[in-house]
Amino acid sequence: MAKKKAISQESIISSYMEYVLEHNQHPNSIYTFSKANNFEEVDFYQYFASFEAIEKGIFEAFLTNSLKALNKSEDYNIFDARNKLLSFYYTFFENLTANRSYVKYVLDKYKNDFSGLKVLSGLKHHFTNYVSTLGIQMLNIKQEQFEKIQESALKESAWFQLLLTTKFWLEDTSASFEKTDIFIEKSVNTTFDVLNIAPLKSVLDLGKFLFKEKFQMNL
Repeated sequence: MAKKKAISQESIISSYMEYVLEHNQHPNSIYTFSKANNFEEVDFYQYFASFEAIEKGIFEAFLTNSLKALNKSEDYNIFDARNKLLSFYYTFFENLTANRSYVKYVLDKYKNDFSGLKVLSGLKHHFTNYVSTLGIQMLNIKQEQFEKIQESALKESAWFQLLLTTKFWLEDTSASFEKTDIFIEKSVNTTFDVLNIAPLKSVLDLGKFLFKEKFQMNL
């Protein structure tokens, strides 16, 4: 009898993706999957509880691997929030492109509605946490309730933008997905232009000044 081989989270993911692409479906059972790949079924559960958990973990890995690559770059670490997010998008979609057949297999099943997918829930958690670390400047309202609303709105809008870009990439037929690169640049830059609060701050400061002056004049 052949000796059972040692496995890791990465090797399970690799074997699972390979099976899906070769058979156009996930394995019938964890037992048959582990037997076909010569490892003990019980070892599988050290890393994943189900095939659904593997699919979820794969999309998380796309993000975490992208961030690991970016954090090795000295240039990335001195970028402002806008350029960090642009760099993330380009790196993340390079990872997706390297695994495009698998990503299309999973996401094409859900057509146009990715928003509530459990398979993307881990990706959403990690991505929105990443966005919150970028230090994107927002209005300083100095009220905890409004600050939480602002932060939540920023995370949800960033997540929606990532889903929209993914949908665009899935439908992109241009060479080397050049149109997706253009879409990323335009959408991220537009978002930051909209978030440019300096003009709005000036308006608010002027409003406060006028209110104060009028109030004092009416005393």
